[in-house]
Amino acid sequence: MILHTLIDYETLRLIWWVLLGVLLIGFAATDGFDMGVGALLPFVARNDVERRVAINTVGPVWEGNQVWFILGGGAIFAAWPPLYAVSFSGFYLAMFVVLAALILRPVSFKYRSKRDSARWRNNWDWALFVGGFVPALIFGVAVGNVLQGVPFRLDEDLRSFYEGSFFGLLNPFALLCGLLSVSMLVMHGGGWLALKADGMVAERARRFGSLAALLTVVLYALAGLLLWSFIDGYRITSAIVTDGPSNPLAKQVAHDPGAWFANFAVWPWLWIAPGLGLLGAALAGLALRTRSEGLPIIASGLSIFGVISSVGVAMFPFILPSSIDPRSSLTVWDSSSSHMTLFIMLVVTVIFLPIVLAYTAWVYRVLWGKVTESDVRQEAGHLY
Repeated sequence: MILHTLIDYETLRLIWWVLLGVLLIGFAATDGFDMGVGALLPFVARNDVERRVAINTVGPVWEGNQVWFILGGGAIFAAWPPLYAVSFSGFYLAMFVVLAALILRPVSFKYRSKRDSARWRNNWDWALFVGGFVPALIFGVAVGNVLQGVPFRLDEDLRSFYEGSFFGLLNPFALLCGLLSVSMLVMHGGGWLALKADGMVAERARRFGSLAALLTVVLYALAGLLLWSFIDGYRITSAIVTDGPSNPLAKQVAHDPGAWFANFAVWPWLWIAPGLGLLGAALAGLALRTRSEGLPIIASGLSIFGVISSVGVAMFPFILPSSIDPRSSLTVWDSSSSHMTLFIMLVVTVIFLPIVLAYTAWVYRVLWGKVTESDVRQEAGHLY
């Protein structure tokens, strides 16, 4: 088992940092439009047929899309155990709310048409709204808190202690990030409905999606301005050991204004990421307004890539900073699994990730085409 020495520890840590970003972006770009459609459902569909049109645009693919969420959680558990331990315990109640909301979605899909009752179906449609809106909001709130630092500390035995509360997560900047997340995914959902639906559903989706795109631009710019002006970042002040054993306490960390923008000063080309976040959203809004079908979903996907990757490159090498004990902050260099573990996981990923991507592409190709009102009426027993 000396093959793992072919890739040094530092490189493996970087690879898995990138892969974690890929999984998070993949989840936001695929399951994101599912959540966006759910959040848009009460606004783009005015009767049962229109709601079924919207629901059936995501009905065949939402389960596959949600796999990215599972893969992301699994990758954190296996590649970054301290990150998994701190985040899933510290954000326990928030994650419980997210999972409860996500459970509503499959239940709503399966149950809404079990009774021919307008009230019954309307209740499940609102459950679909909750299943789209709430996770989008809380994921953004979580990112906002990570940027500010999470109130946890490690003792000398590397046991983690979380000293925050659920309601403490709902601070103004985190809520702003939550609203940004919602607007971004609603924009993405609007782009998906413009591509996959027709009639008034698609028309209303263009209208609300373009408004969400404008809101995404405004909120993203505002979040960046606040991050620059009022929120201190983190930087390592001691020698950085990139290939040593994982021990977060073996470093010194300072809490400084503007630290989250230091990487952009060193590598100016990183400004491409926030540029894509802004330009992608602006292009998506324009494409929706001009009634383009394919461009909005591509542009909103670019915006999602830009927004999420800009957070990652701004924080690098930090992945979970501590607000009460900066030395306990988790970084790429001191919170990963062993060299051997990362290598074995990489081999498995190289083999199976292309298979997952190929199968996903095949499914989308087979299920390509618009969902129309006539389809819903004619295939009443075969569609949601």
